[in-house]
Amino acid sequence: MISRYGVFCKVVELSSFTKAAELLGYSQSSVSQTVRVLEQEIGVTLIERRKDGVRLTPDGAQYYPYLLAIHTAEKALVEKQGEMAGLKNSTITIGTFTSISRTLLPSLMNSFQQRYPAATFVLRQGDYTSIGKWIREGSVDFGFVNQDAVDGVELSVLYEDEMMAVLPPGHPLVKQRAISLGELAAEPFILLDEGEYSVPLAAFARQRLTPRVKYKVYDDYTILAMVRQGLGVSLVYQRVVEGFEQGLEIRPVRETPKRIVALAWKNRKTMPYAARQFADFILRRTAGNG
Repeated sequence: MISRYGVFCKVVELSSFTKAAELLGYSQSSVSQTVRVLEQEIGVTLIERRKDGVRLTPDGAQYYPYLLAIHTAEKALVEKQGEMAGLKNSTITIGTFTSISRTLLPSLMNSFQQRYPAATFVLRQGDYTSIGKWIREGSVDFGFVNQDAVDGVELSVLYEDEMMAVLPPGHPLVKQRAISLGELAAEPFILLDEGEYSVPLAAFARQRLTPRVKYKVYDDYTILAMVRQGLGVSLVYQRVVEGFEQGLEIRPVRETPKRIVALAWKNRKTMPYAARQFADFILRRTAGNG
C-alpha cells in the first residue's frame, strides 16, 4: 500500500486529486484526506486546491523535494524487502565440476552469503555431459560447463582455461621449456575424465595422435597425486594446478589445448529468483578476470 508521501507526490505529479485517485485505485475523498493528514503532520498547507487543478503552495514547494526523497526511499526499501524475501529460504542448486568447486565457488558463495545470509546452496558434482543434462532437465538451476561440450542451453562465457603438461620430477621432458602433444602421447598418460567430450583427446585427435592412456581419472587433484608418484604424465588445467605445484614439474604445451568455461542455464526468464541473482553475481565477479 502506498504511503501518504507517495499519495502526495502522485497528486503533485498529475496536478489532480481525481487523476491520482484513479491511478492509485482510491476514492478522491480518500486521496484528499490523506494529503490533509500529511499537511496536519507537517503543520503547513502544501497544496492549493483550485478549480483548474492543484498546485503547490510556496511552503509546499519548499517541502516537496524532501517529501519526494522520502517517497523514493520508501520505494527502494520495498524493492529491497522484495529482493530479500526472494532469497529467504531459497536453495540454489548448481551443477559444477571439481576445479570450479575448489577454486572459484567457495569465495563467491562466501561473498554472496555476506549480502544474502538466508541463501543456501546445493552443489552437484559432474562432468560436462551430466551437467548439461541436469540443466536441460531442470534438476539444477544453472551449471558450469565447457562451451564446446554442451548444447540446448543458454550460456555466458566466463573465461578460458589452458591445459598444462604435468610431469614428475626428474622426467626427461622437464629439460624442455615447452612440450608438444606428440611427446606426451608417447608417455604413459593419465587422462582426465571429462565425460563424452574430452579436451585432451580432442587436442590429440587434431594432431592425429593417440595417447598411451594408462589411467582414466575423474578428479583433477587425484591426477596430480598420481603424477607425483611417477605413474605417468598428464594434461591438467592451469587454474587447477595453481597452488599445487609442489612435487611436480609444470610446462606449457606448444599446441595450447584449452577449454572455454561458461555459465549455463535452461531459460533465464524462468530461472528461480535467487539462482538468477547468484548467476548475475558470478558474472559480475568474473568479468575481466578470465
